[in-house]
Amino acid sequence: MFLRQQTLGERLEARGISRRSFLKFCTTTASLLALPPALAPRIAEALAAQRRPSVIWLSFQECTGCSESILRAGSPSIESLIFEAISLDYHETLQAAAGHQAEAAREIAMRENMGKYIVVVDGSVPLGNAGFSTVAGKSNVDTLREVAAGAAAIVCMGSCSAFGGIPNANPNPTGAVPVSRIITDKPIVNVPGCPPIPAVMTSVLAHYITFGALPELDHLGRPKVFYGQNIHDRCYRRPFYERGQFAESFDDDGAKAGWCLYKLGCKGPTTYNACAVLKWNDGTSFPIEAGHGCLGCSEPNFWDAGSFYAPLSTATHLSGGQLAAGVAAGVVAGAAAGAAIRGAQKKHRAPHSPAKEEPKA
Repeated sequence: MFLRQQTLGERLEARGISRRSFLKFCTTTASLLALPPALAPRIAEALAAQRRPSVIWLSFQECTGCSESILRAGSPSIESLIFEAISLDYHETLQAAAGHQAEAAREIAMRENMGKYIVVVDGSVPLGNAGFSTVAGKSNVDTLREVAAGAAAIVCMGSCSAFGGIPNANPNPTGAVPVSRIITDKPIVNVPGCPPIPAVMTSVLAHYITFGALPELDHLGRPKVFYGQNIHDRCYRRPFYERGQFAESFDDDGAKAGWCLYKLGCKGPTTYNACAVLKWNDGTSFPIEAGHGCLGCSEPNFWDAGSFYAPLSTATHLSGGQLAAGVAAGVVAGAAAGAAIRGAQKKHRAPHSPAKEEPKA
């Protein structure tokens, strides 16, 4: 109980984290959130003064991948620092308590932090039959409504809670729906991905703790700072796409040379996420860098959007002729753009004749 009453600053001091390290962390957090570095002291002040926020993590129809993802945050790191600074009062997989004690811990956290706690949900919610997914004898629907009633905000962790995910895929036997279909009177932020990137999740929490509000969201309820650009635009293989250099199979010379994976089904052009920038495993890599095309897992209905291994135009049912014409047009456009850029650079480098001086009056 004593730890729960500590401020974050006191908690960090007790753990031997220096003020300098904390400010460095806040500067990095500001950068992740696309905020000016000058706001780092404000973030530090706000975070240090805060009581450790209570977080109740609900797991419904899911594979535990979202929990596994955040557990694999580096140490020490931005992810682990914030994760240790919150009071994770309920998480079925991580908590030591079980049975009645576990549910009692959730009820105490709700009662003591009414209107202030944050709910993290991973997994879709089945509406087809209450018995499809239950915890402690309660259906997911009833638990969600009960816990959300006293929440300050809800963070949908992963594509299942954000959009329905794989459980929602055709034929959707359980009647799976996203959290937003049930809860309509609370602030909700969607952090999709299968699973999402740990730094994205923890940065959203840091933003809420610091400013008391969710970050700016796009039309799908996702933080714009992380989901504002598609993967294709920031992919290191983009130059090969522009030159019309595509791998034809996963083991051909083009694939080995790092050519674009568009023809092998990469959904990077239509998928909005920060994978190409933040990457995974402490910035080690991401699927495209590992040689596999993007599956589009941070987009709604990605499971039913078409073959993972067919080009986007094929997945959208274009004919072979249209596909060939589209690829050819893309190559021509890329070549023309390249020529224009080279021409502009050449012109910029060309010596200019000195301008004639105006006669003096």
